[in-house]
Amino acid sequence: TPSTAVRSIRPYRSSQQYLYAMKEDLAEWLKEMYDLDIEVGTFMEVLETGAVLCSHANNVTHVAAEFALACPDAACHLHLPTAGVTCNLTAQPGTFQARDNISNFIQWCRKEMDIQDVLMFETEDLVLRKNEKNFVLCLLELARRAARFGMRAPTLVQMEEEIEEELRQELELPPADSSLPRPARQPRHLHNLDQMVQHLVSRCTCPVQFAMIKVSEGKYRVGDSDTLIFVRILREHVMVRVGGGWDTLEHYLDKHDPCRCTSLSHKQAWRSRTPQQQVQHEVWMCPAPRAAPLGPPRPSLLVSRSQSPLPPVTW
Repeated sequence: TPSTAVRSIRPYRSSQQYLYAMKEDLAEWLKEMYDLDIEVGTFMEVLETGAVLCSHANNVTHVAAEFALACPDAACHLHLPTAGVTCNLTAQPGTFQARDNISNFIQWCRKEMDIQDVLMFETEDLVLRKNEKNFVLCLLELARRAARFGMRAPTLVQMEEEIEEELRQELELPPADSSLPRPARQPRHLHNLDQMVQHLVSRCTCPVQFAMIKVSEGKYRVGDSDTLIFVRILREHVMVRVGGGWDTLEHYLDKHDPCRCTSLSHKQAWRSRTPQQQVQHEVWMCPAPRAAPLGPPRPSLLVSRSQSPLPPVTW
């Protein structure tokens, strides 16, 4: 019988799940900051008038002003917002007032927060739900930038900071500026991560699969390459740090695993592989040694799926 950790993984299609996970995180973040009646199911509805967005923009500007007064030396190295945004708090969904609110927020993000167009959204993306992904990515980027001067950050952004600190330690780089105000982070527990990873990668029953090797807590090597991925638990989701953002592990595997991927280029490349390039399927755990030997850490988990990942597919 699957454990509670495994059963809790939501059965969404992977392309929907990673967007769902980000909206869930942002909804909880906004709810805790502003005492809003918002959850993942009402995320777009609560924000579609633009009133909450504009109020958040004005709060970010206020926190930035306080930061500039408290830490003038650090503030001169950051792009801080200096102006707020006008807002109609009584705007109704779909009205011109709501569109004006959203448009004002978009312009504020571009001008005051210096968010690039590739991470921006358009008014119709929110009002008509044309592109929820762009809207969600913009809010996450805004949260990242505001966290630099003391704003409370969503869990995903906090996990990004933890991974960056881990990389700094591995590369023996100096730590990030500790003088900057940092809200307290909630501790991250990874005790169910191996089990959840096993459950996801072993869903495929194909005899030929690629390896996913645990290197250390929350870090895995994919295939026979040197590619390392950072994996974290976000509530009921297993998340992978990819590039400048996040993906669910299931969606990541769907884009890289040739037996799951629907990309023609992936399938053609997979068929061209020789039997010598392939390994058989195995899922096994090996106990960690009582006394850690010298040298690089030995993997405690091996889940074989195929020999190496193929180039990612744009989704």
